[in-house]
Amino acid sequence: LCPVYTLLLLLGFASSVLADGMDGMDDPLLTKVMIDQFEIRDADDGNQGVLDGQAWVGKDLHKLWFKLELERTDNATEEAELQALYSHAISPYWDVQFGLRNDFQPSPSRQWAVIGFQGLAPYFFEVDTALFIGESGRTAVRLEAEYELLLTQRLILAPEINANFYGQNEAKLGIGSGLSDVEAGLRLRYEIRREFAPYIGVNWHKSFGNTADFARDEGADTTDFQWVIGLRAWF
Repeated sequence: LCPVYTLLLLLGFASSVLADGMDGMDDPLLTKVMIDQFEIRDADDGNQGVLDGQAWVGKDLHKLWFKLELERTDNATEEAELQALYSHAISPYWDVQFGLRNDFQPSPSRQWAVIGFQGLAPYFFEVDTALFIGESGRTAVRLEAEYELLLTQRLILAPEINANFYGQNEAKLGIGSGLSDVEAGLRLRYEIRREFAPYIGVNWHKSFGNTADFARDEGADTTDFQWVIGLRAWF
């Protein structure tokens, strides 16, 4: 099936599940929008704007979930990714998710089928893992983890790390097979309200293997260190 038809089927299936028992007061329909990162990064090659957010609508066990990642440098969009997922709770702390991912940028655009797990690991690590399967045998794996350390009731230090793995080389996109890149960040936020928290921090990114080789061929750095200032919010 083409991505559009697959997305329509996914939305139709999720809508039918969410509509089942809509009148039940014990399991009401809920929504949430989470802006995890809305920030400016100060790097050697110019300021970079980043938006990383999620939104869901659904009930306790079934949700329709959207994930958005956007990066802009010098008023040009370098990366734009949207995922549309059906999420089903398989335990009190874990959801299994499947659906579609579309990479609008960089060009050419790419479409992937997605299956992953998202939840809370022991010691309260927030984990998001996903396997992506694309056309022509393309595969990718993404691993993300975040932890929140409460310094006070309002001051929170949040380290995070994510890694990307690819099954094959894509020289046009500067992507190499195996471990492609790792990004780690440390952000200190102050919760003016639980739903509204400005923050400052640092972000580190490094390319590996063939991805690093492609970057060197283009005269780009394989390691980048950035200061960040931003806002975290949810409603």
